[in-house]
Amino acid sequence: MSVLSQRPANAIVGQEMPHEAANLHVTGAALYTDDLVGRTAGTLHAYPVRAEVAHGMVTKLDVTPAYDVPGVVRVLTGDDVPGVNDAGAKHDEPLFPTEVMFYGHAVAWVLAEDLEAARKGAAAVVLEVDPLPALITVTEAIKAESFQGARPTLERGDLDAGFAQADHVFEGVFEFAGQEHFYLETHCSLALVDENGQVFVQCSTQHPTETQDIVSHVLGVDAHEVTVQCLRMGGGFGGKEMQPHGFAAIAAIGAKLTGRPVRLRLNRNQDITMSGKRHGFHASWKVGFTCEGKIVALDATLTADGGWSLDLSEPVLARALCHVDNAYWVPNIKVAGRIAKSNKTSQTAFRGFGGPQGMLVMEDILGRVAPKLGIPAHELRRKNFYTAGQTTPYGQEVRHPERIASCWNQVWRDGELDRRMAEVQDYNAGHPYRKRGLAITPVKFGISFNFVSFNQGGALVHVYKDGSVLINHGGTEMGQGLHTKMLQVAATTLGVPLDRVRLAPTRTDKVPNTSATAASSGADLNGGAVKDACEQILARLEKVKADATEELGWDDLVRKAYLDRVQLWAAGYYRTEGLSWDASIVQGNPFKYFAFGAAATEVEVDGFTGAYATRRVDIVHDVGDSLSPLVDIGQIEGGFVQGAGWLTLEDLRWDTSDRPSRGRLATQAASTYKLPSFSEMPAQFNVQLLQDAHEDGAVYGSKAVGEPPLMLAFSVREALRQAAAAFGPEGTSVDLAGPATPEAVFWAVEAARANAG
Repeated sequence: MSVLSQRPANAIVGQEMPHEAANLHVTGAALYTDDLVGRTAGTLHAYPVRAEVAHGMVTKLDVTPAYDVPGVVRVLTGDDVPGVNDAGAKHDEPLFPTEVMFYGHAVAWVLAEDLEAARKGAAAVVLEVDPLPALITVTEAIKAESFQGARPTLERGDLDAGFAQADHVFEGVFEFAGQEHFYLETHCSLALVDENGQVFVQCSTQHPTETQDIVSHVLGVDAHEVTVQCLRMGGGFGGKEMQPHGFAAIAAIGAKLTGRPVRLRLNRNQDITMSGKRHGFHASWKVGFTCEGKIVALDATLTADGGWSLDLSEPVLARALCHVDNAYWVPNIKVAGRIAKSNKTSQTAFRGFGGPQGMLVMEDILGRVAPKLGIPAHELRRKNFYTAGQTTPYGQEVRHPERIASCWNQVWRDGELDRRMAEVQDYNAGHPYRKRGLAITPVKFGISFNFVSFNQGGALVHVYKDGSVLINHGGTEMGQGLHTKMLQVAATTLGVPLDRVRLAPTRTDKVPNTSATAASSGADLNGGAVKDACEQILARLEKVKADATEELGWDDLVRKAYLDRVQLWAAGYYRTEGLSWDASIVQGNPFKYFAFGAAATEVEVDGFTGAYATRRVDIVHDVGDSLSPLVDIGQIEGGFVQGAGWLTLEDLRWDTSDRPSRGRLATQAASTYKLPSFSEMPAQFNVQLLQDAHEDGAVYGSKAVGEPPLMLAFSVREALRQAAAAFGPEGTSVDLAGPATPEAVFWAVEAARANAG
């Protein structure tokens, strides 16, 4: 067992405890970025000037009328940028564009004494745009050959030979939608400049270091002149990994030019229509099976709808390619990837980061073809699981593949699936207008950034003279419980009670050059760094202890160390070992390990409307040796529900007409964009952590938990497919749209009924 994963007796990690800020959250005392505005005197408020066309060239921008509005202080345009007029990591996102690339694109920003004055000032700006043809759907972009970025191809084996040995070959096309993050806290930044010209940006960002990088190059200053702090976020889900940087830069420019603090907070309508979303995908595929149901060949093309700029589309696509296999051995495979360029918001990271999209293609294939093969869907899935010694299509060994079966078997046993499947059959036989479905699906999800350099973390740990401890680390807290886990790691490593440890907000001047809190790697990277810093301090204290003439408790030992002039703080560092990745050939070992899980879901569908209810969910998920079980179970529950929302409810709709409103997002609020609520929660929701799942080489034997549970929701979609198919004769195969809204389920039911005729 590695030193990193070895857990001491009576460890504080592994204990069930509430989120470290739970009391603050539920009482309303927790501060978020926008709450700081009331504590900052003289703050100006920013409001965007937005184009109401999906694509076009700016022919006139007259800001003079805005200055006639009482309270307006400054209007920011491209002429005000002191450095580089670009907010994208790929340098393809002008901060102040002259070419409008999506409906609602901001071309200028008004700063005023209050938000209403800023809004009126923005309305007064004269903006004229010469419209250009716009591509709105991914199929339009494909037809127009509008692509951007790399076009990787994943290959293994001999595709022709694989199809030659197939007894059954199927082909299909599957297009499915993206997803709005809909975090509770919208994008927000508060920037100010101190007496030395230092720029301080408080920002709701998952990646403070990259926010610092973008702000510094927009301002034309060195990174050390910009400090970014993230106190906490009211949700992120990937939407605050890349997208906050431009908004922070606008606030920073305003603060530099006016000498006053500038607050930029998007309202909900602006946030939904201006910020990126999960990538929708288009997939075409051809698959071969033996008569026993073994997959022998897969040929597919995955097209991600990237929107107007690249953002993170390339790594999202790469992860989709790396997860198209999910938990299944595919000996002969070729998957081509490409990124469509369309006139929509620039799509970005979202929990799972392309993995869900790749895995959904495979699960959709299996769900469609199982009835055609005459094999129950659960049997078809089970017989294609990875086994020991097998590798992924990109060449990485699947360690502990038996855990896929362990999760599956435990769900089957504890969920009483044998009995309940028989009951579902009996129910369906006796109810012509309502049908039930019961499906079980697995998850295999790789953990690490698929850009190797991002797999590093830092921390700064202070032990004060009185024995109290303060920790800083590079990860950000968005409600997922990372700070809770880091407190537990520090207390465990130092051997002190939890109440002796406090955590400070994430700041770039305390821990530099950190990676985004993303890719489910927050606890792995920052936990390793916190543990390293604590162990450095302990090593110094051991020498003090050895020189002592008596047994010393923690406080006395620390006091003696100070008097002996022993350093009581340390900078910790962690880098994930064993990773390699060649993006040009889509080969290597991009992941430290795989997280596994299985979920069974039972649904009931109304044949008249397509409306459905989720009756019961059973989950067994692998988090290794949990650092904080209560936090992890909450993440599993939340991830599952968010995944179910993407797959069944959350329906993004853009105007695809030829009217002037073409490209406008129609689902701009919770009234039109349906989120999961209490009514979508299952009557029974059983979640268990896989036991005896220690992960050697990870901090205290734990595994990541942020993203993998989202894919457990495939079981909801597959249960809906089976319920819809039950309206037709035995062996009916139905296609199901993505998302499987009640309308989509109704049309699947109608298609199944048509088979009966």
